Amino acid sequence: MTESKYTRQTVTEVRTWVPGKLFSLRVTRDPAFVFKAGQFARVGLPEDPACDGEPTLWRAYSMVSGPLDNELEFYSIVVPEGAFSPRMAALRPGDTLYVEKNPYGFLTIDRFAAPAGASPAQQAGAGQNDLWLLATGTGLSAYLSILRDPATWTSFRRIILVHGVRYANELAYRQEIEGWSTLPEFGEIHRADPRKLIYLPVATRDALPGVPRERLTTLIADGRLESLVGETLDPDRARVMLCGNPEMLGDARKLLAARGFAPGRRGVPGNLAVENYW
Repeated sequence: MTESKYTRQTVTEVRTWVPGKLFSLRVTRDPAFVFKAGQFARVGLPEDPACDGEPTLWRAYSMVSGPLDNELEFYSIVVPEGAFSPRMAALRPGDTLYVEKNPYGFLTIDRFAAPAGASPAQQAGAGQNDLWLLATGTGLSAYLSILRDPATWTSFRRIILVHGVRYANELAYRQEIEGWSTLPEFGEIHRADPRKLIYLPVATRDALPGVPRERLTTLIADGRLESLVGETLDPDRARVMLCGNPEMLGDARKLLAARGFAPGRRGVPGNLAVENYW
């Protein structure tokens, strides 16, 4: 018999962020499923919701969970006419979600690592770079996994997380992010540098204290993003990740390219990494 390419996992928790629109769920994790923070998995369901047969519908979801967590967590938007997300949103604890055995994706911090053969001084210098995590909507998922990886906190001088949404109630995980400094594994880092993690939520249709109702790309273009977080997008020191809707990615890439940001090539680390989230 041919070995299966997937495992059968059990839903343990479902969390609703915006009813009928945004949700996350946790499932058990096969001990053999190993991934890097920032990667995604292909998850599956049977085409017939009344049947407990083989999964035939598959979609890609970034892990929200960290690589050391015991469970897998996924964050999703409901596409009302979609074949998959409404079914996934209807799952309850005890239900089954299938997960392919191999992870995918390259939106990982090792994209910015010092090149092989780098001198100790070059390696130390890489640790003085700032990591900018720019996301819209559910593109936040991969960054939550990256932030849950202890290696991220020791690999960069500062981490700037910017999450753009339409309405403030779509700022999923906001309370958790703002409370990260109290976690035992990161609290000591925060006490040494209260600005180690800078979190900027942005809503285009709701007022947030001190934050303009603008698109992320507008804030990049006019320089207000740097003013809001108190750091500069210097291509020599900033390492930028982009994850979200295609329009934002296209516009942001052009703006950043004009400032000297580019993906790595042929084994040479760049200062920009991009993932098209749908």
